[in-house]
Amino acid sequence: MDAVDKILAQWNRERPDLDVGPMGLLGRFSRLRGHLTRELETEFARHGLNASSFDVLATLRRSGPPYRLSPGELLETMMITSGTMTNRIDQLEKAGLVERLDNPEDRRGVIIALTDKGFDTVEKTVTAHVANQHRIVAPLDAYERQQLNTLLTKFLAAYE
Repeated sequence: MDAVDKILAQWNRERPDLDVGPMGLLGRFSRLRGHLTRELETEFARHGLNASSFDVLATLRRSGPPYRLSPGELLETMMITSGTMTNRIDQLEKAGLVERLDNPEDRRGVIIALTDKGFDTVEKTVTAHVANQHRIVAPLDAYERQQLNTLLTKFLAAYE
């Protein structure tokens, strides 16, 4: 019996007329999200990053050579506001991880590019991040991971 089961038992005792089954599922998602966020942030911090800064660097890295995107292209993949994006880019630029370049296709625009330091940082971080993800999901065997992934894909599709 975990903490969520205890909460459900209390509700079942106090309000037996309610089906609180979904509360258990969503409560576990919520608690798990907190644990996973802490685990991921700890690894990012080892590399001088947080989840937000890693997200920008990883988006640029996975875009392929020359590892450059317009702010609009970054916004499309990250689903954040332009003000938030500007702040993230400012911080990464101060750290020497990205640079703003003139956009050759739009004189008014810029391109955000990984610097050599940014490329090295994201390479080391993504390697550690993937290893950390394997560690995090290790309590589940390969079949259980596949089942959970299938179910979560179905569940997420209902909202996206």
